[in-house]
Amino acid sequence: MSAQQTAFRGFANPVDPTPAELREWAYQPDSVPLHTMPSDWDLLISGDRLVGTLFDLALDETCPARRFAMHCLYIYAADAVRTGFRAHPKRKLRKMVEQAEAEGDEVVGVWAYNTRVLIARPDLFDYHDWCEGGLVRNPRRLA
Repeated sequence: MSAQQTAFRGFANPVDPTPAELREWAYQPDSVPLHTMPSDWDLLISGDRLVGTLFDLALDETCPARRFAMHCLYIYAADAVRTGFRAHPKRKLRKMVEQAEAEGDEVVGVWAYNTRVLIARPDLFDYHDWCEGGLVRNPRRLA
């Protein structure tokens, strides 16, 4: 049974969900509304352990939680660049950018473009845009 067909029963540990739990929730996000999660849940789950799952969800144009997954990808990329790639490996981020360019639609393509711009110009980091959802709510290519 796929994640889309399974009844999601909640997270065993909301601050540390498994990839399977996150995937199941993403296809039934109303089962555990975001406002019931810790206020920094997006920051908590935007790490190396779940980024592959978040990336897959962002690639899926039919995923109900796609915007949230995109938001987490922006957080992940910003965290990698802001820490000089101490938080997340540069190679992993570059591979995701390349895959997004090859397989993604315009939404994911804009993330890939913006991530490349940020890698080249870390001074363009804006907390509101990258970590508070600004680039998801107001999608645009950085100059």
